[in-house]
Amino acid sequence: MAVSFSLSPEQEQLKKVARQFAEAHLRDLAEAVRAEPDPARRAELARPAFRTAVEAGFLKGLIPVPFGGAAGSGVDAAILIEEWASHSPDFVISMAGPLIALVPVYQVGTPEQIRRFVAPFLADTGTPVAAMAYSEPGGSANFDAPTPAEGTRTTAEQDGDHYVINGRKAWASHLPGWDGDGPDIMTVVCRAPGGVSLIVAEREHLAGHIDVEHLYDLPGLRGCLTARIRLRDVRVPRANLLGAEGQGVELTRNAFVGSGASIGTFSVAAMRQAFDVAYRFATTEHRGGAVPIIEHQAVSDVLADAKARIEAARLVAWRGLDAALSGDPHGLEWALHAKIFGSETAVAVINDLIRVVGVSAYDTDFPLMRYLDEALAYPVIEGSNIGVRRRQVQTLFTAAGYDPLAASGMA
Repeated sequence: MAVSFSLSPEQEQLKKVARQFAEAHLRDLAEAVRAEPDPARRAELARPAFRTAVEAGFLKGLIPVPFGGAAGSGVDAAILIEEWASHSPDFVISMAGPLIALVPVYQVGTPEQIRRFVAPFLADTGTPVAAMAYSEPGGSANFDAPTPAEGTRTTAEQDGDHYVINGRKAWASHLPGWDGDGPDIMTVVCRAPGGVSLIVAEREHLAGHIDVEHLYDLPGLRGCLTARIRLRDVRVPRANLLGAEGQGVELTRNAFVGSGASIGTFSVAAMRQAFDVAYRFATTEHRGGAVPIIEHQAVSDVLADAKARIEAARLVAWRGLDAALSGDPHGLEWALHAKIFGSETAVAVINDLIRVVGVSAYDTDFPLMRYLDEALAYPVIEGSNIGVRRRQVQTLFTAAGYDPLAASGMA
């Protein structure tokens, strides 16, 4: 992006429209989700807002222009995500499945594959969802291990003109779809005869072949329909293979670059809301003293440090998403910084803000804990910082010819 820190008139309008939608449809949804004990019912509560978002064209805004959508820049995406995630990050995650599941389609899909797999998400009605079936119950940090006894254990066996897929998947939002018969498309990371591969299963292939083993009851992001499932004899045409057999490792890693960068913005949204709560508390509460507690230097110092870290994380998130979605050659490095720095900063900042409020914050009726519960997810989802993301940074650092100044343009 050009070096400018002012939003364009179009981006100001996007911010306004996104905020209006969030306040009209997501604020009350978030409250209802927090009050609902059943994970399946919580997810279903989001469906009317999901339908409204599709009708308003927001889903098309997740699809790149060359493939029929209306997606803008990475900064545009960050603006939308921050406004929505400030009220309901789980809604954003549920809706954003195509951002991951379709990336390999854009990269290596045939024209016919692109037309067929993208079509559900160009609709003006309905509630289409997509899932990237990557993680497995035993963990996926080493998904590219070369033998079937390690890494990816979901298999795709050839049977004439079809693959037959069997295995277990976990953690991706909407693996069961809305009703247990699967999402509109599921991009499955599996072990084909030629190695780790990506095969797109459509709803017609999945229906009746998904066993929902467990619905996770998450402390934060409670509205995400997050499940552990078993894929049982899912027959998919061999024509649904993306690229070539054995190409799945590269395609999978590429699919999570943009989503990893987006976690920086989710983290900013949680910090933004937590700061607002703590700041209002500090400017109005005396806690038995003569003046509001913000008049005490220790409290003001914590707020000042928190605000600076929020602003820094926002700028890194903007840069990360812009680089990831624009095809910047250093997009991976920027995405990794946005993910790691943003997510770990959020946990630290919100914990500091809790200390400003004191014991009153340790109450489910006080809103700060909900933002900490959200923030605690961000270092471990979309590739855990320890098991995956820092390993990727290490790989960059140890590559021949790595220049520490290149990504910033200062080489």
